[in-house]
Amino acid sequence: MDSLLIANRGEIAVRVIRAARELGMRTIAVYSELDRDSIHVALADQAWNIGPAPAAESYLNGSRIIEVARAAKADAIHPGYGFLAENAGFAAAVIEAGLIWVGPSPEAIAAMGDKIASRRAAEEAGVPTVPGTLDPLTDVAEAEAFAEREGYPIAVKAAHGGGGKGLRVIRDLSEMEEGFQAARREADAYFANPEVYVERYLDHPRHIEAQIMCDTHGNAVFFGERDCSMQRRHQKLVEETPAPGLTEAQRESLAADALAVARATGYVNAGTVEFLLAADGRHYFLEMNTRVQVEHTVTELVTGVDLVKEQLRVAAGEALSVEGVEPRGHAIEFRINAENPATGFLPSPGTIVTYREPGGFGVRVDSGVQPGSVITPYYDTLIAKLVVWGRDRDEAIARGRQALTAFEVTGIATTIPAHLRILDSDAFRAGDYSTRYVEDHLDFGDLTPPPAPALPEDEELDERSMTVEVGGRRYVVRYWAPVMAVPSPGGQRPAPRRRAPKLGRAAAVGENAGVVTAPMQGTIVKVHKAAGSSVAAGEPVCVLEAMKMENEVKSPVSGEIVDLRVQPGDTVTSGAVLMVIR
Repeated sequence: MDSLLIANRGEIAVRVIRAARELGMRTIAVYSELDRDSIHVALADQAWNIGPAPAAESYLNGSRIIEVARAAKADAIHPGYGFLAENAGFAAAVIEAGLIWVGPSPEAIAAMGDKIASRRAAEEAGVPTVPGTLDPLTDVAEAEAFAEREGYPIAVKAAHGGGGKGLRVIRDLSEMEEGFQAARREADAYFANPEVYVERYLDHPRHIEAQIMCDTHGNAVFFGERDCSMQRRHQKLVEETPAPGLTEAQRESLAADALAVARATGYVNAGTVEFLLAADGRHYFLEMNTRVQVEHTVTELVTGVDLVKEQLRVAAGEALSVEGVEPRGHAIEFRINAENPATGFLPSPGTIVTYREPGGFGVRVDSGVQPGSVITPYYDTLIAKLVVWGRDRDEAIARGRQALTAFEVTGIATTIPAHLRILDSDAFRAGDYSTRYVEDHLDFGDLTPPPAPALPEDEELDERSMTVEVGGRRYVVRYWAPVMAVPSPGGQRPAPRRRAPKLGRAAAVGENAGVVTAPMQGTIVKVHKAAGSSVAAGEPVCVLEAMKMENEVKSPVSGEIVDLRVQPGDTVTSGAVLMVIR
């Protein structure tokens, strides 16, 4: 296995490229037209255009990616996470094309990717699961019957995905119809399959996951657990290892169950088995992610093992390089997302103006951006991962605070201020928190993103570059074009200066309190009210999808909709008027 195509973008593509290069492999990047000048593209030995900006036409276009792999003479494909990483059909197509798939078998992906099938597999392996249905639901009446039998709250979940996508928590009958349909709609949008199932919702559990890896020689290793309970909207914000407060007996039981699930499916390569830890100390199987996780970094820091390189070795038919691990110290990862904590973590697309990463002993940053990078609504909000290590948890927290304070990003809102507030919370410092802690106990309404620096308007370009594509492969041509400035009275010409990028600004929100505007660029997926309808202040009026997240837009006032300007399917820009309420 001498050459590797990375079927992804952003920080994970950069991460895989670096690991492959350490193993002496030739690396091949793929990119959408929007990512032509991204870091992962420049870092790889080759880069190929795979289509327009929408993921469905580029990063989810499996046939095009395989076509490029053949043209580039790649030996293997690493999918990263997201996009096609857990697509059994794509994995099978890669193998059928004579390429090496860096991941588990298509059969294991299918078994674990189907959340209902994975629950069956866990139960057959003797691993406890949260009470729920073992078949997809055909209509909302079945969900209502389950809730009547088991009690509220319940969770309606996508059967073919995870990560909080296609999940709705239903707390009483009045929320059932809307929650059920929203879960199906989101499941269909993310995973091209609207099937959902239902299970009891544990109100204040911890989210604990086990990192495992298996090879083709019969070896299976538990690399430790991670606590991923600091979440908002079922999306992880902070991850750490070891999990605070977990006893050695609990850890051993978790490891045994995680490996039992893997063996039950003949699993090979890296995987993460996720559990919910109830208040009574018992854990329940949640799902298995058949890929490398976003938060694999914390496990690497405490074990000293490069998990991506292990993935590549296993895919090449080699045995795992370790038989077990002895974790040392404590590691914490902070997801630096392009989101505004003050507005309920709404996505914050835009252009990054200032970008300065922290450094120092025990500090690691995995990123795929730089000053001038554009964060678009087409992909998810993750821009970087800040990971810190300490000899113990207190030292890791102190190092995390210092690194977050030094991390400078302007031009867009980020989650950095929220991370600092989380670190200051008594619950986090005590290691005593659940998946509901952020939403139930922390208020970020007063946090505002730092202003973008003023940009001079009179600077001139002197270095230019041109991107050309030959047969779909990308090349960058750089050239100099000095701007001839008018000589000064002394006869000397000022040195040419580089022009700073001009930033577009979102339209301002209307002065009229009854004007409902789009909080960001996105697509209208549902309109709750028709023109002429009455609405109450705070009542949802439509659903806007942006950066892979559905966002409820609520009425700022009570009144009547006198001007409705959008319908499902419309694409809107930030600040666009959606409706007027009198």
